[in-house]
Amino acid sequence: MAQDNIEYFNRLFVIAAKAAGRSAPAFVLHRPGRKIRQLDYRFLNYCGAGWISIDHGPDCMSFSFHLVPLAGFAGLMASAAVEDLRRLVIPNTIVLALCVLWPLHLATAPTISLAGSAGAALCAAAVFAGGALLFSRGLMGGGDVKLFTVATLWAGPGLTPALLVVTAFLGGLLTIALLSPLALRAAFAPAATARAARRISVPYGVPIAAAALIVTIPPNLG
Repeated sequence: MAQDNIEYFNRLFVIAAKAAGRSAPAFVLHRPGRKIRQLDYRFLNYCGAGWISIDHGPDCMSFSFHLVPLAGFAGLMASAAVEDLRRLVIPNTIVLALCVLWPLHLATAPTISLAGSAGAALCAAAVFAGGALLFSRGLMGGGDVKLFTVATLWAGPGLTPALLVVTAFLGGLLTIALLSPLALRAAFAPAATARAARRISVPYGVPIAAAALIVTIPPNLG
């Protein structure tokens, strides 16, 4: 009976060692004067051993380093949205930090190729050119243009169309939400309402950041 208990604890010890990524122990517990019975570790291959029964390899618990730049991207985009909502300003430091993180994202992401990174740069340049045209006509803020450009850089060529569509949709919803209080007033004082509507500033950094998170984060987590 005692020998069976010792064998039971030996098996638990082997399971703990394998869960920690170590090899099976070179020694076992035994009673003095008793012949050591060779333990059969094949039970670790049975489904009853659960997670340990699978040979996960040495990297089963390794940290996914591509999540580090993604976490920074999410935090910086959220900060840009908050700052634009509070002060109607997107700090250049946030845009610069996103640009600095992008090469780290390229280096750690498992699915991005050199051609994909070049395509992302071209898409970002095209978005910047279009944003600069809108900025020159007073239709878009300079911070919004820069944030949209860096969001395109992170999205890449495959997700740029989705980024444009989601940004336009969320921007339309935000504009309607900001202008809806003036709808009833427009029926009685249309001229004054038009002047008030022109004074309303829409923080487009909020829909840009939200669209960037919606479009960019899920594909990189798969």
